[in-house]
Amino acid sequence: MGEIVGAGLVAHVPTIVLPEESRRELNEGREISLVPGLQRLRREVFDVLQPDTVIVFDTHWFTTVEFVVSSQDRRQGYFTSEELPRGMSAVPYDFPGDPELAKAIAAEAEGVEQCWITAIDDPYLPIRYATVNLLGFLQGDERWVSMSVCQTGEPVDFLTVGACVGRAVEKLDRRVVLLASGAMSHTFWSLRELRKHEASDPVHLYTQEAAAADRSVLDAWARGDHASVIDGMPEYAAYKPEGRFGHYLMTVGAIGGRDCHAVGRPFSDYENSIGTAQVHVWFDRPRGGWSA
Repeated sequence: MGEIVGAGLVAHVPTIVLPEESRRELNEGREISLVPGLQRLRREVFDVLQPDTVIVFDTHWFTTVEFVVSSQDRRQGYFTSEELPRGMSAVPYDFPGDPELAKAIAAEAEGVEQCWITAIDDPYLPIRYATVNLLGFLQGDERWVSMSVCQTGEPVDFLTVGACVGRAVEKLDRRVVLLASGAMSHTFWSLRELRKHEASDPVHLYTQEAAAADRSVLDAWARGDHASVIDGMPEYAAYKPEGRFGHYLMTVGAIGGRDCHAVGRPFSDYENSIGTAQVHVWFDRPRGGWSA
């Protein structure tokens, strides 16, 4: 019987893979906290948990009529971002996949009303930087699988898909970590303004109303109150969380949904990235289980 041994929301912004000199130049001479945060996450969490498989809910992988899970035996090649090739160019990646788990996730959707998940093993399936940017910090010997964020999905769809993931893991002999790879509020400054707002200080977030909404979510996570975050999605959606917050909703759907009481602990500061809100928050599995 498998189990989800840990889960977290992590930032994947291009800044983290820039050279340190460039990061400091953008941030008034200081290192952004996201980089040492990922390094700590590897040492303090991944090296301790030793998962067999990592599932990334990838907010840069948009699908439209279904959710898709990568099911290749191995993914390898070079990644250049169409969005920012200056900072992410010919980045090598090489990691084993987990076809058995991917197919099991897709199988769980069969017979579930209005739930569509397809496992795809096409070797030419593009990869996105919400997955690739994490590899240099977190990759060990684990298998890695990515899941798309369906851009037409609503909170109920994300929670339903997450529940399918949770059931699939339980049926296999796996220790699995879930990574919700994406931001919180997610509105960029305009092109002519954004270079004034590259520093990580939250004062540079697009609006302070968005920052207040983010902090309300962070406070709820610190209390283990996932139900209030789920119930508050209609209001929070006004601040355009990345990927409709599907990366988080799928994650929490897999670990109990509204019944999950896992407390979030920060692995970075709450930071700005040209208007968007970035943070790493980790949810340890409670001793009595995710819904304990």
